[in-house]
This record gives sequence, C-alpha cells and structure tokens, in this order.
Amino acid sequence: MDLKSTLCALLVVAVWGINFSVIKLGLAELPPILFSGLRFLIVALPAIFFIPFPKTPVWHVLGVGLFLGVIKFGLLFVAMEKDASAGIASLLLQAQVVFTIVLSALVLKEQASRFQVAGAAIACSGFGMFFLSETGSVTFYGMALILCAALSWAVSNLIMKQLKQVNLLHFMVWVSAVAPLPLFVLSYNLESNAPVALIQNTSAQTWLALLYVGPVSTLLAFALWGWLLGKHRAAAVTPFALLIPLVGMIGASVILDEQISLSEVVGGVVILSGLTFSVLGERLCLFFFARTGFKRKAS
Repeated sequence: MDLKSTLCALLVVAVWGINFSVIKLGLAELPPILFSGLRFLIVALPAIFFIPFPKTPVWHVLGVGLFLGVIKFGLLFVAMEKDASAGIASLLLQAQVVFTIVLSALVLKEQASRFQVAGAAIACSGFGMFFLSETGSVTFYGMALILCAALSWAVSNLIMKQLKQVNLLHFMVWVSAVAPLPLFVLSYNLESNAPVALIQNTSAQTWLALLYVGPVSTLLAFALWGWLLGKHRAAAVTPFALLIPLVGMIGASVILDEQISLSEVVGGVVILSGLTFSVLGERLCLFFFARTGFKRKAS
C-alpha cells in the first residue's frame, strides 16, 4: 500500500485500539447497556435522515444490528463494567477471528486452510490460559461474556460476507439505528427505570467518551476502513487489525494505568501469534520459501 493508505490504516487501528479505554471511562458513570444504546443513538441521529438506505436486503441491516449492535456490544460493555480490564477485553474479543473461521466452514461451507486451522488452534491454547486461572484483569464471568460477544461478532461477520459493493458508512449508520431501542428496553428492565436522571447527571467526560465511541470509532473509522478495502486487496488491509489488541493493551496501560501479569502477557503473546499465523501464515511461508529458493539459485 502507498504511504497515505498505510497511515489511514494505522489511524483506524489506533482509534479502535484506544476505543476500549474510552469505553471504560464512559462506564464509570453510566450503566453499560444504556451507554451502548446512547452510543448507537448518537451515530444514527440525525444521520439516517440524510444518508440513503444501503443497497442490500433489510434483513442484512437487521441481522447485523442485532448481533453486532445489541448482543456483541451489550455483552462487551457489561463485561467491561466490572469484570474485565480494557486491555484484556481488546485481546479476548479477537476470539471472533477463530469463531468466524469455524462458522464460515460450518455454515458457508468454506474450506479453512491448514494455516487457519493451525493458527486457530494456537490462539485457542492462549485463550485457554485465561480460563485455567482467574487473573487480576478478568473474571471467569467477564471472559464468558466477552467470548459470547466475540461469537456474536462472528455471526455478524457471516452476514456481512453476503454484502456486495455496499457503502460501509451508509450500512453502519442504518445498523446503528436498529440497536438503540432494544438496548434501551433492556437497560430500563435490567439497569434503571430512571434513565433520564442518569443522563442528566452525566459529566462532560462521559459525553466526550460517547462522541468518541460513536461518530469517531464507528463512522469515521468504518468509513476509512471501507475506503481502504475498496482501494486495496483485503489481504493487504485486514492484517492491520492484528495490531488492535496490542494498541488496546498499550493504550489501557497509558490512559488507565492498567497492569497485566506475566501469565496474561504469555497468554496474549500466544493468542496474537496464533491470529498472526492464521491470517499471514501462508504468505509468510511463501515469502520464506521464495527467499530461500532465490538464495539457492544464486549459490
């Protein structure tokens, strides 16, 4: 990719990685489901009055709105309120890569490559390290919620695989319009029956957090990501997503002063190694053999 595109990809990675720390700041004052609903409401309004409905069946928008907007973010925010640090949440959520590979094989009959299978197995061993012992950064309950959120994200990935030449910015605006009402209903019944009072007592910090996770993280970042996917091969763009949990953990350490244990570092390295091998394994092997073959011929 050219320098401009590379910088845009790194900007998206930074925005999405830091997003986890900003979410944590927002959850300090608002309950998680209400916070998630407000996030999508800010994205959807007033944009839906100016942005046309995407050129895709309605059920695509409803499906992604349910699995990505309501379930994935609802579970993630609930976990991050008390049961998972921002850095570890950014890492564990990447289980969506493994779930997407498995579901694509089961539902769409896509054949997983040996590199994807091996990488998924390595990543799963890393996730297993977090289940073997409850760490200081995440509880078992938090892990379960985040992995369920990752599974829901994977389901939405399968739906989005069906999209053909759809403007991602338009799509995300209308997806965001699906999520608020169900989230507000859930919040009213599970969190507080006085949401207006909570919102009125919200500080500027929380409103800034909402603006970040809404328009910036959702609209701006997805628009740039869609532009990159439209301009370059997916194989050149998607590997940048592997940097998101790394940025997430570094950002949480700087912004929130979060500390991670040695066992969490080891587990994180194993997970990222597996994800990297799953996404880049074939290309790395081809590059290695090409270089080796070149040297042999030269000798």
